[in-house]
Amino acid sequence: MQQLKQGDLFWGMDNSFVKQVMDEAEKVTFKEGETLFKEGEPADYMYVLIKGRIKLTLEDEKGSVIYVANEAGQVIGWSAVLDRDQYSASAKCADDSSMLKFEKKSFLEKLSEIPESEAILYKRLARMLGERLLSLYPSMA
Repeated sequence: MQQLKQGDLFWGMDNSFVKQVMDEAEKVTFKEGETLFKEGEPADYMYVLIKGRIKLTLEDEKGSVIYVANEAGQVIGWSAVLDRDQYSASAKCADDSSMLKFEKKSFLEKLSEIPESEAILYKRLARMLGERLLSLYPSMA
């Protein structure tokens, strides 16, 4: 299964867009056990994993782990850039982790100004989400 590598998310996009969003991105670190966000909270940020492991869970009685992001470049909190109001899952660090954090409103405003880059981003997110879904199929059988 092909994963996005760090930097691949923005590969081929408008240079001024990439520079603007990277200038605004905040490098954040979390300790093992810390929560990035919870299912149902406002989806205000998107994260791109630099290193570490992030468990995505659904808030049911089991707290089921539905996916583990552990490759540089993986997007966590994609709900923010899909313009959803709330996160669809919870994200908790399984290891000490570092990420780039992007603020939803500013990111989407800049992205909407450059339709070619917008198309590239959504195509890559669709591929990533498809890969996640395929990785879940065995657990659903």
